[in-house]
Amino acid sequence: MAHLERTHLAIIRAVDQHGSLTAAAEQLHVTQSALSHAVRKLEDQLGVALWTREGRTLRPTQAGEYLLGVANRLLPQLTHAEERLRQFARGERGVLRIGMECHPCYQWLLKVVSPYLAAWPDVDVDVKQEFQFGGIGALFGHEIDLLVTPDPLYKDGLEFAPVFDYEQILVVGPGHRLRGARFVRPEQLAEETLITYPVAIDRLDIYTQFLLPVGIRPKRHKPIETTDIMLQMVASGRGVAALPRWLVDEYAGKLEVTAVRLGPQGIDKQIFLGTRTADADIRYLRAFVELARAHRHQAG
Repeated sequence: MAHLERTHLAIIRAVDQHGSLTAAAEQLHVTQSALSHAVRKLEDQLGVALWTREGRTLRPTQAGEYLLGVANRLLPQLTHAEERLRQFARGERGVLRIGMECHPCYQWLLKVVSPYLAAWPDVDVDVKQEFQFGGIGALFGHEIDLLVTPDPLYKDGLEFAPVFDYEQILVVGPGHRLRGARFVRPEQLAEETLITYPVAIDRLDIYTQFLLPVGIRPKRHKPIETTDIMLQMVASGRGVAALPRWLVDEYAGKLEVTAVRLGPQGIDKQIFLGTRTADADIRYLRAFVELARAHRHQAG
C-alpha cells in the first residue's frame, strides 16, 4: 500500500484546479511525462483510480474526490506551518492575514491598520475579500489568521471579540417620500427598489431583522458591489439602501442622502474579530485585536 506524500496531494489539487495534466505539470514545474508516471504509480499503489478522462479533461472519481478534500484541508495548513517556521528562523513576525465578511468595513479597517503598521514595522497585512476565502472554515484551515464579521459563529477553537458598534439604517435620496421621517416601517418598503451589497438574503440584516419577520419583500432588489455607486444610485432616486450609519455619516457633504432609522428602536449591530484560540499567544495578532478594541472605545 502506498504512503501518501505531500507531492501526491499537490498533484491531485493541481489537476483539479487546472483540468489537465499538462497545465498541472506547468504549475508544479515538472514535465508532463513525469507527472503522468507519478499519477499511474500512485493509482497502482493505491489500487484505485483517482480520475476518469472525459475528452481532454480529467474528472476525479469518488476516491479522487475524497483525496482532493484531504489535499484542500492539509496543504494550506502545511504551507502556513512552513511559512511560520521560516519566520521564526528569520526572526520575523510574519504576515497577518485578514478575511473580510463585512463589505462596508474597509474604511473602518484602514483606521486600525494604519496605526498597527506603524507600531509593528516587521508585520505585513494581507486582506482577503469574502469571495477569496471561506469564512469560519478559512480560520480553521489556517488560510486566514483573523476574521472580520458581523455574524460570529461560536465554535470550539475560535474566539470572537466585539470591536465596533453601529446602527444599520435606511438611506434615502433628496426627493424621497421618507426623507425627514423619524423611522420607517417594513410595509413602507414594499414598493421600493432596495439596493444592497451582493450578499445572500439570509445574511442581510434588513431582510432577516426587519422585512422577512413580517412577511415583507421590496418590489425590487438590486445588488451593487461598491459603496460609492450604491450611494450615488440612492442620491439620484434609483432606490434606497441599507448601510451602517457611520458609513453614511462619512459621505455626508459629498452626496445628498439622508439616514432613516429602521423601525422605532433601530437595528443595532456589532463587528467582531474572530481568531483561533490556539493563536492566543501570538503577540502581533493579539496586538491587532487590542488596537481595534481601543479604537472602539475612542469612537464611543
